[in-house]
Amino acid sequence: MWRLVASRVLDAIPTMFLVLTLVFVAMRLLPGDPAVTLLGDHATPAQIEAMRARLGLDVPLWQQYLRFLWNALTFDFGKSFVNSQSVAAMVGLNLPYTIELTIVSTLLGTIAAIPLGVVAATHRGKTTDYVTRLFSLAGFAIPDFYLGALLLITFSLNLGWFPINGGGQGFADRMYHVFLPAIALAFIKAAFVSRLTRSSLLEVLNKDFVRTARAKGGREPRVIYRHALRNALLPVVTGLGLSILSTLSGSVAIEFIFGRPGIGSMLITGIETRDYPVIQAGIVVFAMFVVVVNLVMDVLYVFIDPRVGAVR
Repeated sequence: MWRLVASRVLDAIPTMFLVLTLVFVAMRLLPGDPAVTLLGDHATPAQIEAMRARLGLDVPLWQQYLRFLWNALTFDFGKSFVNSQSVAAMVGLNLPYTIELTIVSTLLGTIAAIPLGVVAATHRGKTTDYVTRLFSLAGFAIPDFYLGALLLITFSLNLGWFPINGGGQGFADRMYHVFLPAIALAFIKAAFVSRLTRSSLLEVLNKDFVRTARAKGGREPRVIYRHALRNALLPVVTGLGLSILSTLSGSVAIEFIFGRPGIGSMLITGIETRDYPVIQAGIVVFAMFVVVVNLVMDVLYVFIDPRVGAVR
């Protein structure tokens, strides 16, 4: 297993290098000058040049690029162009909220999705199956930001059951604040994973070892959960990994809608103000999330089916 982990870490190095390069190029292609954005349209050329020098934008692009790569490797993203705060400190302040939202929505989505998928597969063609498939279709059709807005209007603005914005203080209060945003992301996640669980389990239920387990007199719940479901989990784990990555992208809109702190909110604010260090740090953090999630999924494959590690 450790050989697999080392292999995946080595594979991630060129990926991260490509991401860093694309981030740097994309930031320089954005319309507008950060110095003009900070000083306003009425700034004099001398003031703009002085601001560009203070921001480090007066040196050649290749020097900016090398400095950016070195800072990324040392997790030193410099200071914000807007408020002169350490970007690393800003990431450290906002990152726990994004991780919290990702974990809670993943847990809620998985807890709902796998039982729904099992019920749909074991009641194929019946009313329960049709209802579950309708739920999945609704999850695919409704965008997370639209569902988030509906939940916010209904349960926060109209009913007053949940807070309108903020991240909360203390464990209980933070769970209270994160519940509605997590539900918005978990709904789409549950729809995708439940459908994948159903199709994967239906395929496994037709295998010879399942029929043998039933012929030996095994009780149906034991046959389903002990034999069939475990062998159907590999595609489900893949789908779960993809849904976690979609949660990360969806968290940008959800954090903005619910007024939550987080990397997504930080990234949107950075884009609005042309704050290069903040934008670069936010995208790099999301890219590192992708690498870590893929690595965790590969390790889970080995635990679920050791033959995967032998093949790889």
